[in-house]
Amino acid sequence: MSTINYKIEVFEGPMDLLLHLISKHKLNIYDIPIVELVEQYLSYVEQMKDADLEIASEFLEMAARLVYIKTVSLLPVYEEGDKLRRELSGELIEYAECKRVAQVLSTKTEGFNYISRPQETFEVDMTYTRVHDTLELLNAYMRVVGKRLRKIPPPLDSFKAIVVKKIVSVSSKIKNVVAALSMNGKQKFSDIILASESRSDMVAAFLAILELAKTKHIVLSGQGENLEIELIKVPEGELDFD
Repeated sequence: MSTINYKIEVFEGPMDLLLHLISKHKLNIYDIPIVELVEQYLSYVEQMKDADLEIASEFLEMAARLVYIKTVSLLPVYEEGDKLRRELSGELIEYAECKRVAQVLSTKTEGFNYISRPQETFEVDMTYTRVHDTLELLNAYMRVVGKRLRKIPPPLDSFKAIVVKKIVSVSSKIKNVVAALSMNGKQKFSDIILASESRSDMVAAFLAILELAKTKHIVLSGQGENLEIELIKVPEGELDFD
C-alpha cells in the first residue's frame, strides 16, 4: 500500500495563512464569511498535526480566536460577533498592504545586498591654533603649579625662621613695662613699642599694655603719637600674671 504524502505550505504566521485561504477560496476580505474561513483554517491545522509538524502557539491562538468569533456570531444577538469580524478584516487588510509594500521594496533592492563605501583616511592637524593672551597663559600656569605645590610638603628650611626666633611671653613683658614706668612714672606708648627688639617682643609689649590697662595698673591718656602711659602705684604681689 502506497504512502500518501502531504505537501504542507509554510506560512510566516496565522495572518499569512488566512490571506492564503481567502485568496484560494476567493472569499471577500471586506466581508469575511467567518464560518467557512474557520473550517478552512482548522483543516489546515489538522493537516499540520497529521504531518507531525510543530504547530506554533500563534496558529493555535488564532484558531481559538476564530472559533470564538464563530460562536458569538451564531448567537441571536450577534453585534459582538460582527464587531470582532470587522476587526479581523481590518487587521488582514493592513497585513496584506504591508506584505505588498515589502514585495515591491524587495524587487527594487534585488541585487543590492549591502551598500558600502571605501574606507577614507583623514589627516588630522594637531597644531594648536587658538591664540591666548600672555596674562591668561601665566595665570593658567600658576594655577597648575600651585595645585602641584600644594601636594608637596614644605621643606625643613621653611621652619627654621620660626624655630630660631625668640618667643617673648606676655607675663615677662608686663614686668619689663612696669620696671620702665617705675623709673619715670610716665612714658609714651610709641617709645615702648619702638624699643622692641623683634616682632614677637613688639606684640608681647602691646598685649602687656592692654593687660595692665585692663587690670587698672596703668592709665592711658592722649591719643595717637601723644598717647602716654602712666603707672599707678602697684602693691607688691599684684604683678603675678604667670
